[in-house]
Amino acid sequence: MAWNQVYDPFSNPVISTLAAAVPVVLLLAMIASGKIKAHIAAAIGIATALAIAIFAFSMPAGLALRAAGFGVLSGLFPIGWIILNVLFLYRLTVAKGWFQVLQAWISTVTPDRRLQVLLVAFCFGAFFEGAAGFGTPVAVTAAILIGLRFSPLAAAGLALIANTAPVAFGAMGAPISGLATATGLDPVLLGQMVGRQLPIFSLIVPFWLIAVFAGVKGAFKIWPAILVCGVSFALPQYLVSNFGNFAITDIVASAISMTCLIGFLKIWRPAEVWTSPKLRGHDDSATDEPPVMTDEAPPSAGSVLLAALPWILLCVVLTLWAHKPMKAWLDSVFAPAWAIPGLHDLVLRVPPVVAKASPEHAKFTFSFLSYTGTGILVTALLSSIIMRLSPAKVIGTYFTTIWTLRYSLITIVAMLALGTLTRFSGADATLGLAFAQTGVMYPLFGALLGWLGVAATGSDTASNVLFGGLQKITAEQLGLSPILMAAANSSGGVMGKMIDTQSIVVASTATGWFGHEGKILRFVFWNSIILALLVGGLVMLQAYVWPFTEMVVR
Repeated sequence: MAWNQVYDPFSNPVISTLAAAVPVVLLLAMIASGKIKAHIAAAIGIATALAIAIFAFSMPAGLALRAAGFGVLSGLFPIGWIILNVLFLYRLTVAKGWFQVLQAWISTVTPDRRLQVLLVAFCFGAFFEGAAGFGTPVAVTAAILIGLRFSPLAAAGLALIANTAPVAFGAMGAPISGLATATGLDPVLLGQMVGRQLPIFSLIVPFWLIAVFAGVKGAFKIWPAILVCGVSFALPQYLVSNFGNFAITDIVASAISMTCLIGFLKIWRPAEVWTSPKLRGHDDSATDEPPVMTDEAPPSAGSVLLAALPWILLCVVLTLWAHKPMKAWLDSVFAPAWAIPGLHDLVLRVPPVVAKASPEHAKFTFSFLSYTGTGILVTALLSSIIMRLSPAKVIGTYFTTIWTLRYSLITIVAMLALGTLTRFSGADATLGLAFAQTGVMYPLFGALLGWLGVAATGSDTASNVLFGGLQKITAEQLGLSPILMAAANSSGGVMGKMIDTQSIVVASTATGWFGHEGKILRFVFWNSIILALLVGGLVMLQAYVWPFTEMVVR
């Protein structure tokens, strides 16, 4: 028998909203405290979410437990699978010595730490976001930065902050496609609208990133490079999303930005080279070591190309894996799907969250071959052959990686369990309805709703699926553009990416800074809030103030 979600179980919107917020707020507070390990905090968070769902929202216990179990599967595949194989590839390149060559090449492009952050965290990260998403850019760029001897907090925090503006077009446009499915709106129009919001932040984020790292004065001293980096990303981001295929927006924009920045650095150098690998004003026990190999002969072009081969191969494989015909073929070979018994279509979302009662689907498709993580594993295995590593070395490295990630994987699956349970219990909708009561201020809070969704679920795609329908309904009730508010959910959501607990665990894992998730969260938290408010401010202008209203897609 189906169960209807209840959005005001206490017949008091304030109390019901507070109850719905308890698991996420408690989880973030425990992680931020730094006194409770992330995997333990995650376990407490899911236990709390179960209690709230069952005793506050009257969700049958069997449904609640199955929803949490469904989330565990979703945490392992695809997210945990991606992280495991990215770090496996990274460890193989370290074992061969090729990663060190790549680090040295980056230092020859520029010894300035600020410019290295632009190149690695922003440009490289945006490419991996566009090709794969789901934690890949943070895992790769944080590992590269830590290899370049950046402090752990700098490597983790900067990778998280950089992974914002590209997120809405990540994983070959998956968030936009998910938003279209949830709202019934044209994905092309949604992509165009997001492409009229995020390019502004693609100009802001590079400066913001360097200001966080080196201070405002340190950022202004390299403003020409920041401008080249931002403009060469923002302009293609707008053009491709509005006049091309939104699915390849990040890949095209990042490739152009990377090329322009490297080319610019061949003819321009800062007056003063910034060599400190630490965040300005922070001390996380790092030493001020010089950039890697700057005192040695630069690596030859051939050795750099060879060292970059695994990563070039990764880009090619991930682009191929994300290609729809390729994905369809792989799924035709092996992609069994199971409806979760006792959960699939047995939970109903009801008005006012949706126009009419609709069931929550709980199908797990084990599309193992087409998973992004499988593409990364294929890349790693092909790279091990190219690197002529012995089978014993490869197998040993893989099991060592699994053991290193054990607590991180536990944390990630617990986070997904919490997010999935929040969706099936209706607690997410309770929070969303609270935002929807803000009247004329709704464009601001609509963007913050997207931020909340990503912070809670760890995915802009998931946030769009959760709240896209609510954004559309509320916009129509308030006389706002549904296209604008649906897009605002995705654009606002990208700023929540840096504080979602999955991303923080990925960052701490990639840098080997286990047990410091609280420090990372505290560092990025206010950056996330302020940037989300800025997105909300832009949406307010686009909703009410000319000439910004002319930017709205019609």
